[in-house]
Amino acid sequence: MKALYKLILLLLIVATPFAADAQKQKSKAQLEREKKENLNRIKEANRILKQTKAQKEASIGQLNAIKEKITVQKGVITNISREINYIESDVQETEGIVGSLQADLEKLKAEYADMIYAASKSSSNYNKLMFLFASDNFNQLVMRMRYLNQYSEARQKQVEQINKVQAVLTGQLTILEQKKREKKNLLTIQLTETKNLQNLKSQQDSVISRLGKQEQNLQREVAQRQQAVKKLDNLIADIVREEIARAARAARAAGNKTSGSNKVTLTPETALISSSFAGNKGRLAWPVERGFISERFGRHNHPVLKGVVVENRGIDIQTSQGATARAIFEGKVVTVASVPGMNNIVMVQHGEYFTVYAKLKTVSVQTGETVKLKQSIGTVYTDSDGTSELQFQVWKNSETLNPQSWISPK
Repeated sequence: MKALYKLILLLLIVATPFAADAQKQKSKAQLEREKKENLNRIKEANRILKQTKAQKEASIGQLNAIKEKITVQKGVITNISREINYIESDVQETEGIVGSLQADLEKLKAEYADMIYAASKSSSNYNKLMFLFASDNFNQLVMRMRYLNQYSEARQKQVEQINKVQAVLTGQLTILEQKKREKKNLLTIQLTETKNLQNLKSQQDSVISRLGKQEQNLQREVAQRQQAVKKLDNLIADIVREEIARAARAARAAGNKTSGSNKVTLTPETALISSSFAGNKGRLAWPVERGFISERFGRHNHPVLKGVVVENRGIDIQTSQGATARAIFEGKVVTVASVPGMNNIVMVQHGEYFTVYAKLKTVSVQTGETVKLKQSIGTVYTDSDGTSELQFQVWKNSETLNPQSWISPK
């Protein structure tokens, strides 16, 4: 009976979907999604890198594309490591089940051997008859007949239990072998991806070395960019001030209170748009369909020039040639202008929030026009290095915000 109970317990262990197993499956599904996302990001980075290489031997755009590939490649390797850990956990669990099944199978076989040996001593019909006729009374005769039948049934059940445990054991051994093959394949892939990462780092070092020989050109580019950023900042600040003043005049004319000199006075309609924009923080659409953040918000060191610190009031998103820039949220176009070094720019108002799209080659909207979510506002400019990069900013009244905190993560 003990063997029967153990068999039932082992069958439950193998067949019952525990919450931990469900969680593990969920995690594996997440790994698969991450794997697909990484493959798409690598594909996009390869396309962008190819375009920059076609124009110039070494450029900041090319360096940024290689850095993006390195980041994604590290993610690929981490993803593989997590897969290996899950498989190793599965292997250990399966080995535990196999060990228990093998131990119980040996016990069942030993018990069955004892039954056969005992039965062999009284296997003849003569011995069975003698056992029955030796009964002291009729009740004892009935009990002995029942015993013989039960003993025969017990041997049959023992055979069935042995066959069931053997079948479960065979299935678990097959699963175990499959898991070990998966682990071996993943280890091979991990080794290949690690070599790819090392090759990317070598490419990065090579590009940095070649760019280091263009120090004067890079310093001139930094100075030109700083001048362009300053002009853009002044333009945006002027537009924001004008919008604050315009909204205040309109509120006073309607007999309403104003929000002060540093905030846009909102109407019920613009307040709703502003609230909706703020409520979608972290989930807003990207201003381009594909691409990666090549320069982040805030102050940071130049990727090549030592001791040079650059400041970004928004983020730069590197994309492919001819990419369409699109509105990240519904709003009203408050200006279309041109700034040297930033090419064409479009500024869209969303209540007390403003989004700025700079480095545009063409513009497809007009001042005063209402734009919808993901509506095209123009195409991204491609410079002489083959780099297609959009400068994107988010403002709240006169305050610059980190755009990366507002758009959806990739």
